[in-house]
Amino acid sequence: MSTETLEFQAEARQLLQLMVHSIYSNKDIFLRELISNASDALDKRRLAGLTDDRLKADDPHIALETDKDARTLTVRDNGIGMTRDDVVGLIGTIARSGTAETLRRLRANREQREDRESAESAELIGQFGVGFYSVFMVADKVTLVTRKAGEDTGVRWESDGGGTYTIETVEDVPEGTAVTVHLRPADEEDALHDYADEWKIREIVKRYSDFIAFPIRMGDDTLNSMKALWARPRSEVQDEEYREFYRHISHDWTDPLETIRMRAEGTFEYEALLFLPARAPHDLFQRDARHGVQLYVKRVFIMADTRELLPSHLRFVKGVVDAADLSLNISREILQQDRHIQLIRRRLAKKVLSTVKDLMTNDADKYRTFWREFGPVVKEGLLAPGEDHKAILDIASFATTAGDEPTTLADYVSRMKDGQDKIYFMTGESRAQVENSPHLEAFRAKGYEVLLLTDPVDEIWVESVRDHDGKEFQSVARGTVDLPADEADEELSEERSGAYAPLLTWLGETLDAVKDVRLTTRLTSSPACLVSDADGIPPALEKMYKAMGQDLPPVKRILELNPEHPLVSGLRAAYEQRAGDPGLTETAELLYGTALLAEGGDLADPARFAKLLADRLTRTI
Repeated sequence: MSTETLEFQAEARQLLQLMVHSIYSNKDIFLRELISNASDALDKRRLAGLTDDRLKADDPHIALETDKDARTLTVRDNGIGMTRDDVVGLIGTIARSGTAETLRRLRANREQREDRESAESAELIGQFGVGFYSVFMVADKVTLVTRKAGEDTGVRWESDGGGTYTIETVEDVPEGTAVTVHLRPADEEDALHDYADEWKIREIVKRYSDFIAFPIRMGDDTLNSMKALWARPRSEVQDEEYREFYRHISHDWTDPLETIRMRAEGTFEYEALLFLPARAPHDLFQRDARHGVQLYVKRVFIMADTRELLPSHLRFVKGVVDAADLSLNISREILQQDRHIQLIRRRLAKKVLSTVKDLMTNDADKYRTFWREFGPVVKEGLLAPGEDHKAILDIASFATTAGDEPTTLADYVSRMKDGQDKIYFMTGESRAQVENSPHLEAFRAKGYEVLLLTDPVDEIWVESVRDHDGKEFQSVARGTVDLPADEADEELSEERSGAYAPLLTWLGETLDAVKDVRLTTRLTSSPACLVSDADGIPPALEKMYKAMGQDLPPVKRILELNPEHPLVSGLRAAYEQRAGDPGLTETAELLYGTALLAEGGDLADPARFAKLLADRLTRTI
């Protein structure tokens, strides 16, 4: 048969250059693409055989052959094959609408930026020719021999990637396609990428194509497991298989806490197999830590750490997502953002949170383990706009003044006192610090339960999440607290307010660090405490901002006094008798300092406070 020499279409030549020089960051991917093409061809023949028995393949498989002396690698399948027109249309040209414009954008990006991310925003996946071009990263020449199932003659195509290719009709060709890659000579730089070595081929197949549905053979060995657990019915998979798979993908040698399976069907199909670990990894809160689920498209491995498929507050979840189709960049190494990605992300997050909620009901021990290990990171989702804050709060547990065990918000609400319409909480660095805070005294005395929030994230999310199921969150250390009081207490409070007015005014003028001074209803045994305005920045949050280098104006707080305490009543009496006495000013400083220390705050001038305290103690000896 005569051989015809043809030129690549202009866009195809440009794509070849981009493939070789800038699109792919990993040369190993060429074999992934060739195997994917072979798998697609086998799938197409399987579907064709459903309506035409003559097209059914005996023993559908993919065969890999290496010849180290000749430096060739052949990928062979007995799939649907191609006609001459198919070969010219799929390899010699790129006919997909908009491709030329896409290539212009790719080329412009490459010229503007030197990094490997220059190839982006292309949607060429699905064409035989596109993935096929990647072979020219490693090949001096490529020979393709194919015969379409049911046809009598085959086609031989060959090119060195230089802009032209030859094509001829050939006889005695088996049905399917065989791609022979004539490898470039290996050098020291590519010593670890000698694709004529069987061990290298086995490594690539295991990494990228282990779950291809058809056997991939090299000689008598089958290289892939074909055990895509997520694609098998739940009844056919043993629990130990799930555990083994989890250990394989997570490198965690403990068993997973829970296994989650999902399947979405319809216009957009995907399957997911997710795992909740039993313990938090050491790098859970490290910014540069690798996390995310593994992404497959039609069982072909695409990315190891796909962050886009789960929100960051669920970054501890391990597993795989296998989609029928996704918007990938041309190299299938970068995931494009589109509505399908957002849809998967929302559904996976919803499924994970609902699974945890089921654990709350059905397995309390597993739930407690989960929240102990991952509660702080899950609460980060309360900071993200657009996330389901209610679903997160529904599964959250918090320490409480009602006992040693954490409580859910539902349980807290069920124990609220008659007439209570707020969920009371207090934040702090540790449970011991919060429990000993003077701000809790009146709440304890009157039997009101208070949530004790001690994770750093708690200081932030309470600023943005105002309520849960109609119950407003109320800090016991901010604003005013309106605890129920009887009529006698209200009359006494009004009387005291008038009696203490001169002292309160003087203290407000004397203490520059405070915004205001007032009597309190939140103290029973301590003389004083400091509270923030309802809209003010709490001290812990102020510290966090300063630690991040944020310059904030001085934040003044309100000093509240307990008129029942002997120190406060004695200070009032002394002020009425000795107004202007410097000793009273020192007492006021000590009163403010003790209130600051009681909540775990830092003194502006510790040396002065220590001196004033030592002088005062000396006078009492």
